[in-house]
Formats: sequence, C-alpha cells, structure tokens
Amino acid sequence: MISRFYRDLNQYIKPNRALIIFGPRRAGKTTLLQKFLDQTPFKYKLDSGDNIRIQDILSSQDFTRILAYAQGYELIVLDESQLIPNIGMGIKILVDQIPNLKVIATGSSSFDLANQIGEPLTGRKTTLTLYPIAQLELLLDHDNKYELQQKLENYLIFGSYPQVLLTQIKEEKIQILEELVNSYIFKDIFMLQQVKGAKILLDLLKLLAFQIGSEVSLNELAMQLSIDAKTVGRYLDLLEKAFIIFRLGAYSTNLRSEVVSKSKYFFFDNGIRNTIISQFNAIHLRNDIGQLWENFLMVERLKKRSYQNIHGYSYFWRTYGQREIDLIEERNGKIFPYEFKWSTKNKVLPPKDWLISYPQAQDFSVITPHNYLDFIA
Repeated sequence: MISRFYRDLNQYIKPNRALIIFGPRRAGKTTLLQKFLDQTPFKYKLDSGDNIRIQDILSSQDFTRILAYAQGYELIVLDESQLIPNIGMGIKILVDQIPNLKVIATGSSSFDLANQIGEPLTGRKTTLTLYPIAQLELLLDHDNKYELQQKLENYLIFGSYPQVLLTQIKEEKIQILEELVNSYIFKDIFMLQQVKGAKILLDLLKLLAFQIGSEVSLNELAMQLSIDAKTVGRYLDLLEKAFIIFRLGAYSTNLRSEVVSKSKYFFFDNGIRNTIISQFNAIHLRNDIGQLWENFLMVERLKKRSYQNIHGYSYFWRTYGQREIDLIEERNGKIFPYEFKWSTKNKVLPPKDWLISYPQAQDFSVITPHNYLDFIA
C-alpha cells in the first residue's frame, strides 16, 4: 500500500458541509475512501453514482425522497458522483436539511462535477484534488531520498499511477497504461461532451506530446488536425478538465519584448504521455529526455503546491529573442525563477534580459537530478 498525503480525511469533513474529492480516473480516490471508511467511527452509507436508483433519488430534488435516503446515517459517501445529474442540488438538500450530517463525494471529471456543485454548494464544501502518486508521497515510504532517486528513470518513463507503481514488470506497466489511455482517460469526455471521436483527441494529444516545453499555437494545431481553431481550444479545455493535460501561460510585464499570447501544455502523468506516443525506451536510448524531465518536474511541483497549500501563480518566461526560463512562480509578492536541466555538465546562468527586466526577482534556481527532491518533495 502506498501512503497518500491525505491520510486522514477526518480533518476535512465537517457537519453540514460536503467534502468533494476530484482527480483523474484510477488515481486512487476509491482506495483512499475505502481506507478511511474502514476506520471511521461514523455510521455511514456508501453508494456509487453509476447506480441508477441513486441517480434517480439524488437528482430528483424531492426533499422527502432525499431525506428518507439519508435517514439514520451520520455520513453519506458518494463515489463517482459526477454520474448523478444535478448532484450539487442533491448534496445541498442533504447538508442543509439534516442536522450534523457529513457528506463526501468523489468525482473523476471536474468539468461536469465542478459545474454542478459550484453554485449550489457555495460556502458548503471543502475541495481536495487527488493526483497520481506524488514524489512527496513516495518519500513517506522511503527511509532516505537516495532510495527514491534510484527509481527516477522509472517515474520519468512509466509515470506515477498507483497500479503502475505497484507492479515491477515492464510489460505489465505498459499494459496498465494502455488500458488507462484506451478505456479510462477519455471516458468522462465521451459521456458528457460532444466530440468527434477518440482518434482526433489522440491525434491532438500526440501533437502536444511532441511539443512539451514549446509554445503551442492553436492555429497550427487546427491545420494539422483539419479542424477549426475554436474546436481545438474546446478540446484542450476538455482535456484539461479531465485531468489529462494542464496549461502554463506566459509571464510578462514588458509586452514589446516578451511572449504573452501563447501557452505551453504538460501532461498530468509522464506514463500517459509516453503511452500516447508508444515510447517506453530507456532514457539512454531517447532524444526527448529534456521534455520528460521538464514535464515530470512541472507536474510534481503542481502536486506539491496543491497538497501543501503553496498559493500563487505559475508561468513560463520567454522573449522574442529566444531567451527563456522554464518556470516562474509568483507568490507572496515575490518572483521565483526556475530552470530545469537534466544534464549538469555546463553551468546555467539566468538570461541577461531577465536580470535587467526583473532585478527584484529571487535567486535563479537550476533544478537537476541532484537537487530535484528539495524542489518537489
């Protein structure tokens, strides 16, 4: 069993409030929930959103039926709750009408569940996001950082989904990842949104997989996919909300010399990215190690900031003269620049343009395989 950051959900559940747990499919939400329920002192009812009877009751907005459903319980737990129509209103009725009732709901597709719960549960919810296993979580199970560093290549190639980490056989890892891509990661999009089909989404993801670390042009993607730019934008938004990719915008206060209009896209998991392009070769046989390293650090930093409540904004920085910095974090009124380098042969210095434009920024940090755990774990 792999330790999770949210080991004790008791600190997040409160009477007459809902705890909403988002995250990608197969990231461990149900396992986290079951482990909590095995130890909870509360009298609880656990149901799944794919149960038609539960869908009918909780989407009815019928006070009598919904209150009768929860009668006698201290805790209502709804797994896969994004499948229940109008689930936000159903949960609102529960937490508003039953004194001291606690509710936990998990959802794998934020674009649907978030839209349903946002307004109805304003002021009535706590939200957590559970990602594929983070390095800071793995560090909980290792006596020292050295042991974790020895497995770095494995994380760069196969990613961090729980099932993948729990098998040591390469062929089984690949099989699990292919099943994730083919059966799970698009499931919510196809159920809840109109798209032209899996092929065009896979083609779009392949294009993004080869452009990690580079700015993405919607018009160029549209031309390559033979669809219009607005449709590309909508598909990118869906892929973000389904926890497959995430966007990084450009940092700028000098519009004349700095890139501002384009974005970069990264994958929530290296293993998913490599499965999209069917590339599982060892690191020494690859020419994309820089992209793997950048994607790995970006997503692990995102997990760390999310789990440890490090609030702020993230960007990349680039000038039209091709000077760039991989990651800029703006937090607590300060600017922190980070550069990601797999190779440590040459010393990396901050671009002069950056030093001139942002003399108030914090020290320029270079993240390498020697110091990365201090940055992400």
